[in-house]
Amino acid sequence: MALLYSGLHAVWGYRIAHALWTRGFRFSARFLSQFVRFLTGVEIHPAAEIGRRLFIDHGAGVVIGETAEIGNDVLLYHGVTLGGDSMRREKRHPTLESGVTVGANATLVGAITVGENASVGAGSVVVDDVPADVTVAGVPAEPLKASSPDGSGVDSPLSE
Repeated sequence: MALLYSGLHAVWGYRIAHALWTRGFRFSARFLSQFVRFLTGVEIHPAAEIGRRLFIDHGAGVVIGETAEIGNDVLLYHGVTLGGDSMRREKRHPTLESGVTVGANATLVGAITVGENASVGAGSVVVDDVPADVTVAGVPAEPLKASSPDGSGVDSPLSE
């Protein structure tokens, strides 16, 4: 069943387009990436840097920009945008470190970093860095309040 996911097909297409891009075949890489976008609804720029085991669940509407960097074992749901904040030739798209989960229709903009094992809630807009092991949500996204591990109801330092 996993072979039927459009997100998987998009990642396979990206791997080929990225290989073309890094070997200097820029037109061919962009042509292939746009063809894969037409087929899957997932747009991944061939210059993006993507680690192992990226999983794009449901796929439709996902956009991964040119200078985006994605670590290993990252999960993206439908409608996620890793967008740029300028047209300058510089780092302008997000970095997602390993183990990150990004909920449906979340938008992450600019040269921000989402730390290891962090989560972004569905529909959130992220414009600032997210520390490792933190869940953010909202517009603009902010860390969620967490109760203490002992259940005392005392908020963690994240909530201050």
